[in-house]
Amino acid sequence: MAAESAQTLERGLRLLRLLADDKGARTPTELAAALELSRPVVYRLLTTLQAEGFVRRDAEGRVHLGFGVLQLARSVQPLLRAAAMPVLRRLAEEVGATAHLTVAEGDDGLAIAVVEPSWTAMHVAYREGARHPLERGAAGLAILSLREAGHGGGDPLFGRAQAPYQVSHGQLQEGAHGIAAPVRGLPWLEASVGVVTFTALDVETVAPRVVEAAGELCSALR
Repeated sequence: MAAESAQTLERGLRLLRLLADDKGARTPTELAAALELSRPVVYRLLTTLQAEGFVRRDAEGRVHLGFGVLQLARSVQPLLRAAAMPVLRRLAEEVGATAHLTVAEGDDGLAIAVVEPSWTAMHVAYREGARHPLERGAAGLAILSLREAGHGGGDPLFGRAQAPYQVSHGQLQEGAHGIAAPVRGLPWLEASVGVVTFTALDVETVAPRVVEAAGELCSALR
């Protein structure tokens, strides 16, 4: 019974991940084909997930993620913030710049954790909850590089999907310099770790440390 329950749970999670991809809603038949499961098995999974609010059916019978997923998502941000704070604190103190964790919300980046250095005479005040388009600023560009790498794509001119970090100057705030690296290796998370300051950053020195911090956060979340 334990093995059967584990298999059912694994199938249900695979179904949810499938609905969360860029293709969106599907019919039960399409889900069954994609998951390589029989339609009766998929229908049983959908009945349970729908009862719990994790999936919903539209008038045409296509299956969408349900609003119950949002309830889980709201609980994740405090956990991400708690895991990120020690990593960001070390990064801010070592680099002497404001460190931040940014996550994707649609086409926007949302700063959910920010740490300012304690010893600098001046630093960027970057508030938690700040939101900006992903196309602007190193943090958003780093997240876009994750998306492009996931689709086998990349900027044909700059090779953004292959770059380990992104650099920006004055895109979000005049005079501000930023470096950010994507948090790789977590399929469920689109996020970046970065630093921002009003003084020019030594990219060759700071960028590897930012990449390292992104790796530290990934390890902490596994």
